[in-house]
Amino acid sequence: MDAIYLIPVIIIVLVLGVAAGFFTRTAIMARRFHHAEEDVAKLLDEAATKQKEILLEAKEEALRIKADIEAEMRSRRSELHRQERRISQKEENLDRKTDALEKRERSLGNKEKEIEKSLAQLDEFKKKQVHQLELISGMSTTEAKDMLLTTVEEETRQDMAQRIRDVEAQLKEESDQKAREIVAFAIQRCSSDVASETTVSVVSLPSDDMKGRLIGREGRNIRALENATGVDLIVDDTPEAVTISCFDPIRREVARLALERLIIDGRIHPARIEEVVGKAKDEVDAIIQTEGEQAAYKAGVVGLHPEIIKLLGRLKYRFSYGQNVLTHSVEVSHLSAMIASEVGADINIAKTAGLLHDIGKAVDQEIEGTHAAIGADITKRLGKSLEVSKAIAGHHGETDSVGVYGFIVSAADAISSSRPGARRESLEQHLKRLEALETVASSFPGVEKSFAIQAGREVRIMVKPQDVDDLTIATLARDIVKQIEENLEYPGQIKVTVIRETRAIDYAK
Repeated sequence: MDAIYLIPVIIIVLVLGVAAGFFTRTAIMARRFHHAEEDVAKLLDEAATKQKEILLEAKEEALRIKADIEAEMRSRRSELHRQERRISQKEENLDRKTDALEKRERSLGNKEKEIEKSLAQLDEFKKKQVHQLELISGMSTTEAKDMLLTTVEEETRQDMAQRIRDVEAQLKEESDQKAREIVAFAIQRCSSDVASETTVSVVSLPSDDMKGRLIGREGRNIRALENATGVDLIVDDTPEAVTISCFDPIRREVARLALERLIIDGRIHPARIEEVVGKAKDEVDAIIQTEGEQAAYKAGVVGLHPEIIKLLGRLKYRFSYGQNVLTHSVEVSHLSAMIASEVGADINIAKTAGLLHDIGKAVDQEIEGTHAAIGADITKRLGKSLEVSKAIAGHHGETDSVGVYGFIVSAADAISSSRPGARRESLEQHLKRLEALETVASSFPGVEKSFAIQAGREVRIMVKPQDVDDLTIATLARDIVKQIEENLEYPGQIKVTVIRETRAIDYAK
């Protein structure tokens, strides 16, 4: 019973609780809404205040900008006023200048008319003067002009010829003086020994009995030695001596060494001869290598190919007109370096070309061609510079272009070859050279006689006075010099003297 009454009570309490919670929440929401309305009202008031402030700032900024623009406009107006004033002043100045130019043009026009009038008067006066001159001289203007030009041309030609002769004489004198100074300086700084050529070697024997042993039974030993060395052994009545004759100096040296060793050893038979000759050849090859290295060292030339060194060493046994070619090559190298230092050329190129200029003579019996061309080909093939090869090829003037170093080597070669005692030539060669000089000189028209004098150092030429005048003898001398340079080989230089003599003979009766 109590439970039945309790349930409605609980429901009523629950309903009252819910109603109380609802009203309480409604009251809270109402308070919150009221607060929100107050916040919105405050924000609206603040926004209105902010809007007023922004509007005021915008108005102030607009007023400031307007004031700046007005100030800038005033400045520009004043600048425009100033430019207008300057332009107006310039226009006034241009107007004044235009007026002045117009006045000057009018004045110049008047003067031009006066000048034209004066020129016309002068032209008329000139024509009258020319006409009077033609009447006086009896020649037309063209004839007088031609005569004047001819006279001036002849005088100018004579003056130019005289000036050219004077300049040539002055240049020749200066170049000769400079060349003499350079050559004298080079000769003073260089001194070399003189070696003479020989085509035979004499080997001393300890006794005359050794001659029989050298000849052997029926001459087998001497034949074996001659066949192995390629020389001729002369066993004559000369006591205790055997002569070795051969034009190849290397073979002669091999035979000499082999013969001396056979004499010392005492064992002389064909097998022993072949063995000793082989050892002598090896020794000569070693000497050739050493001599080539020594020559390069004396000349101060480095970096030579081993084959070039060997060819240089072979020149020790080669002679030219009695002069040792290897000694001559070293001397030419020194002289070339000295001349190059005087004229401002490359010293290394000059002394290398000087040392190798006759290297072709080491193989000229084996290869066809001149020793200069052979030497140039060898050096070019073995890696020397083009300047060195050109100098070697042209040191005897056998090429079209000689070049600076070719002239230097040619001069040094001539100095070394023409020193007193450096070379000698046979009587037959000397007479042939003199005859060739006289033949070249006599081949020119107008030459009556020619004489080679001073051992071929000078040739004097007598010309026919009726065929050759005084002005032509200089040209004749130059032509003879060119012909000698092109066709003959000679040491040093040759002086050419042309003599023209006219005699007038009459008799008083």
